[in-house]
Amino acid sequence: MATLMTPSRFSSSLSVSQAQYGANVPSIDFGFNELRERMAQFTVRFDDFIARGQKRVLDERNAFRMSVAELEESQRHKEHSILALEAQSTAHTHTLAKEAAETAEMHAAIHTLTTQKDAHLARRDALKSEIADVQTLIKVKREEQTAHQRSLDAQARHNIPELRFWEHCLGLRIEGTGVEDCLRFVFLEVDGREGGKECWFELLMGGREYEVGATKPKLVREEVDEMQERLNEGRELGGFLKGMRGLFVQGFKGSRS
Repeated sequence: MATLMTPSRFSSSLSVSQAQYGANVPSIDFGFNELRERMAQFTVRFDDFIARGQKRVLDERNAFRMSVAELEESQRHKEHSILALEAQSTAHTHTLAKEAAETAEMHAAIHTLTTQKDAHLARRDALKSEIADVQTLIKVKREEQTAHQRSLDAQARHNIPELRFWEHCLGLRIEGTGVEDCLRFVFLEVDGREGGKECWFELLMGGREYEVGATKPKLVREEVDEMQERLNEGRELGGFLKGMRGLFVQGFKGSRS
């Protein structure tokens, strides 16, 4: 049967036990002061690390923002440069197209001018040939005219004395008509009476051949043409004047009968 322990025995026993436990447990020194100091140093270092980290982050953020801003500005500048280059390229393309059109137009104009030049050269050569032909013809005409004038001068020298004779014998008077190279031959007293009617005809002398113009009174044209042909063939003015007077005399005789 168990023995019950009295309070006094328990108290003494507890004291003995505490004394034994105290003698057996070592003394504990946690070093709170050192730990506190080390924690304070660590806090200072940590705060400094945080501050330096914040500053580095802020600097890096600012540098990043500046870099982004520079990149954006560079991008805008490059975009403006690209737009300017595109505008220049478009303008250059238009310029090349315009120059190509102008070149084609110039080539067409050169071709047209070359064609015109060739045509003008051909026309010039043709005109030179025509001018040479005309000059040759003019020379021939001048030579013929000179020869004809010599013939007329010679005939005139022969006709003047004969004309004076026929003026006296045929009652002939020569007048101007107011027209160049045209003379009027007036016959007096064709009807045989003194102070009788006058008859006349006009002779055109400007061409290579003589031509009888108007007559008064009017004669038969076939007979006049026959006398004109004889004059141009023989160049005998005296016989021509005598023949024309005879035509006027026949005309008066016919009118009387």
